[in-house]
Amino acid sequence: MKQVLITGGCGFIGSNFVRHTLEHYKEYRLINLDKLTYAGNPGNLTDIENSPRYRFVKGDICDADLVRKIFAEEKIDAVVHFAAESHVDRSITGPAEFIRTNILGTFTLLEAAREAWLKNGDSTGKEYRFLHVSTDEVYGSLGETGAFQETTPYDPRSPYSASKASSDHLVSAYFHTYGLPTLITNCSNNYGPYQFPEKLIPLVINNALQGKALPVYGDGKNVRDWLYVIDHCEAILTVLHKGKTGETYNIGGNSEKQNIEIVSTICDILDEKVGLLPGEKARRSLVTYVKDRAGHDRRYAIDATKIRTELGWTPQVNFAEGMRKTVEWYLDHQAWIASVTTGAYREYYEKMYGGR
Repeated sequence: MKQVLITGGCGFIGSNFVRHTLEHYKEYRLINLDKLTYAGNPGNLTDIENSPRYRFVKGDICDADLVRKIFAEEKIDAVVHFAAESHVDRSITGPAEFIRTNILGTFTLLEAAREAWLKNGDSTGKEYRFLHVSTDEVYGSLGETGAFQETTPYDPRSPYSASKASSDHLVSAYFHTYGLPTLITNCSNNYGPYQFPEKLIPLVINNALQGKALPVYGDGKNVRDWLYVIDHCEAILTVLHKGKTGETYNIGGNSEKQNIEIVSTICDILDEKVGLLPGEKARRSLVTYVKDRAGHDRRYAIDATKIRTELGWTPQVNFAEGMRKTVEWYLDHQAWIASVTTGAYREYYEKMYGGR
């Protein structure tokens, strides 16, 4: 059985990945290292916490002693590195934590892997893997046409995307300099269950259910390529199993949508599922255009030709199906939303999004 270190496994994508992998890939035992910041919720994994193939470790990826200890105790065969500060708005108001976690944290993990696998490890018959999960935001902004390819020059526009670009370069450098068996994936916007409600889709669902304003930046026509989170998990596993070390693979959902289209779709599904607002008002009436945020990239789109042709992965969930499944999940998990929008996060959440 392979021992796989998952970082940030209590977050949105990480928790979906942990659950999906344990269910479908019996050859893996997962060790989940998570600091449990505001967006890391151990409640995301209560249904599997007693599995013999799962271990949770509360800790910081910047803690070099702890990371080295995990590598030694568990004889780690692979790393899937999700842990990151990821919300652009927060990176604009407080960039320091993004630099620390996304750059220094990645460096700490790379050094631990290098020490365990290349300095002290017995590589005979071993096939180690260090898979770094990144974002399409490192490429900057597109015009009305074209799509990001793996060869697109980096052009980050926010402290968040700059910190992720830096970590990508570190991972690549460790492959070229030391021969560390690294892989990088750059994905488009994810959506699905367990996404923290500061992000667009769960934020809109939550506010629309409560009859609150739905804040939309600028003219609402910023375009993103949307990827259902389980499709992303399968893509990561495909790269882990089949990817060529030293390579980067772009992962996209083939679902370009304007932000206002996303908001309108959610409103329409909720009107259908739970009925109109008092006074027979459609939830689209809650849309409130607000000042655009600084450095807001106009359009992202992913060209996923490489992962499709070389590794055989394609997304299985189209946008209409995925969005309906997502809205239905949040409707069925109102207690989860309440649990993660209390405490230290509530003041920030209400200030940024609740009162508009």
